[in-house]
Amino acid sequence: MKKFLISLLLCLPLPGKEIPAASMSAAAAESFLAALDPAQKTKAALPFTSDERENFRYTPRDRAGLPLKEMTDAQRDAAMKLVDSALSEKGKLKAAQIMSLESILAEIEKNPEKRDSTRYFVAVFGTPGDPKGWGWRFEGHHLSVNLTFVEGKGISVTPSFMGSNPGEVREGPKKGLRVLAAEEDLARTLTITLLAAAKTDVIFSEKAPAEILSFENRKATAHDPVGVISSDLTGIQRSALLTLLSEYTGRYRPEVAATDMAKIKAAGIEKIRFGWAGGTKPGEPYYYRIQGPTFLMEAANTQNNANHVHATWRSFDGDFGRDLLGEHFSGEH
Repeated sequence: MKKFLISLLLCLPLPGKEIPAASMSAAAAESFLAALDPAQKTKAALPFTSDERENFRYTPRDRAGLPLKEMTDAQRDAAMKLVDSALSEKGKLKAAQIMSLESILAEIEKNPEKRDSTRYFVAVFGTPGDPKGWGWRFEGHHLSVNLTFVEGKGISVTPSFMGSNPGEVREGPKKGLRVLAAEEDLARTLTITLLAAAKTDVIFSEKAPAEILSFENRKATAHDPVGVISSDLTGIQRSALLTLLSEYTGRYRPEVAATDMAKIKAAGIEKIRFGWAGGTKPGEPYYYRIQGPTFLMEAANTQNNANHVHATWRSFDGDFGRDLLGEHFSGEH
């Protein structure tokens, strides 16, 4: 297992820019399924109309799909190539580091069964490359990668969740590792900058909520408007907000991230709001959210003495490709 994690962290292949993301994922999914025996394939291959496809979870639990622990090394490599087909180099590194933290939790909690770096599940929904719609999921504790493809309409990458426990590793060989450092530091710096510019509305509560508000809900809904609105920001402040936002979209291949960012901008950059709750000093519990007309991004670091980060990206109409699939599929589903 240690060999697998090391290879996962070090072997970060460059995405093949000449091949469209959908084609790469379809080829990777086909290769993965072809590497499985019939019993394994029964677990990994599920109908596209399965209710399980929208069973979004990031807490530690068993899931539908085939876990890494039941795969050979070659099958695991094929599974990770499927993940590579969607994530950017930065996203791939974060995913590998999140998985590696399970070994630290296993040691801290003395519970290797619950905290297992191979307890991540792969599920392919539908037939790879089906123009009417197909998808796949890679999911386990603190990591949920959901891809939906509809030919001619696009790719959906939400819900997208990454978490880190510990938020900062404070002892041992990985001491100093902060998997989601950028998500925290960029937001805190923006908040402090806005406060210095007398935009005190950026802090909407002195106390942070205990968890991200969208939690594991299958349908994300807009929350009350809080914080500052982008239309009131200076050009530099708005650029800093977009840099923070791109830390979430940038989990995915550059061309996919660019398309998602273009959609967000088209819905109205000036309508995006950013709000912070809790303390602004490192080590203090905090929560923030970025909310626009079409999307929600939330981060919270309140658990385990504010050393346990959750960072999620949701689309109000586009989670699981709902906007791509349209009403016809919804009726059949």
